[in-house]
Amino acid sequence: MATRQPAVFFGHGSPMRALAHDDTTEAWHRLALGMPRPRGILAISAHWYGPGTAVTAQAAPPTIHDFGGFPRELYEIQYPAPGDPVLAARVQRLLAPIAVEPDDSWGLDHGTWSVLRHAYPNADIPVVQLSIDATKPAEFHFEAGRALAPLRDEGVLIAGSGNVIHNLRAYAWGRPSQGPYDWAVRFENRLQGLIGAREYARLIHYEALGPDAVLSIPTPDHYLPLLYVLGASQSDEAIRFPVSGIEGGSLSMLAVQVG
Repeated sequence: MATRQPAVFFGHGSPMRALAHDDTTEAWHRLALGMPRPRGILAISAHWYGPGTAVTAQAAPPTIHDFGGFPRELYEIQYPAPGDPVLAARVQRLLAPIAVEPDDSWGLDHGTWSVLRHAYPNADIPVVQLSIDATKPAEFHFEAGRALAPLRDEGVLIAGSGNVIHNLRAYAWGRPSQGPYDWAVRFENRLQGLIGAREYARLIHYEALGPDAVLSIPTPDHYLPLLYVLGASQSDEAIRFPVSGIEGGSLSMLAVQVG
């Protein structure tokens, strides 16, 4: 019988994190070393966000460089993890009656591989990526996470990737010494408290949390992967925050581990 896997939300930050070796990337690696080795990974990345629900179904998903204006070295990175069409089909069955399209045009985007190349640098664990349906409300994504929870008992790591605070308009470009904005600190502290208290309904309806939430989550794409992880959690599981820190004033690197 497979060992139950945790579910983890990673704050992935800039694509340049893929080239970095710093406290955050080392924390991702230590986190992976401290968990049972998964037989597969289901990734939900902020960067596959559009109409409909799809799952990568290739045997060898390509590494997608879904960004522009970065150094050449970043475009040369490959993360040649195998895919898993059987796991993709299992995801489709678990999410039924949601229509989940098998997809061979996407692959692993930087929200997935920029984290996994540090957490699992050998790229030897099969990875399947699930898209985020931008037409659906937040509750849909939480319930999808709940439907996917059985994967954890089948040895599959559910890995969300985004940023719980992702306001690039407010980001202190070119000002590396900029500390976190007060509203960002307040919102991250409040978020951790609500997660710890398992007040998930309030996190689903995050717009009602006030101006700090509006500033922290101007668009939902980077926040929704967290709801998949929380939806896949069990009520008696420990919750940890193995990575923290706010960069550029308005970009949270917070990681959330359940189980």
